[in-house]
Amino acid sequence: MAAAKGGVAMELEKMSVEQLKAIKEQTDLEVNLLQDSLNNIRSATSRLESASSALHDLSLRPQGHPMLVPLTASLYVPGALDDSDKVLVDVGTGYFIEKTMAEGKDYCERKINLLKSNFDQLIEVASKKKCIADEAGAILQAKLKQLSPTS
Repeated sequence: MAAAKGGVAMELEKMSVEQLKAIKEQTDLEVNLLQDSLNNIRSATSRLESASSALHDLSLRPQGHPMLVPLTASLYVPGALDDSDKVLVDVGTGYFIEKTMAEGKDYCERKINLLKSNFDQLIEVASKKKCIADEAGAILQAKLKQLSPTS
């Protein structure tokens, strides 16, 4: 890793001021996009963990138990639990699949594990891009300082 980092620094030192500015802007933009992706993954993981918790709570309730059923994020209607062993799982783009409670929990856990794996990979990429951006910024500042007249 140190040899690769040194190679990047040597390549950056050979670039002109304009090229360094472009590299710095590009890597800063990429870091911001990766941060947005990380936030989206965090949000999705949180929603899946809430869903998994809700499935667990639902499995503990007896048949016929009164409850509030969400129609939207802010609209609930009264209902009763009919069969706690079957659940509808949202698999994306408006598609739902009926699964058993165990299959629903398993689906949530697999998705959470996948998102956490993707999160770890994105963290690694984002940190590398941030290092490149910082390196380009430091070299750019040094070159600009050399070009400016001393007073």
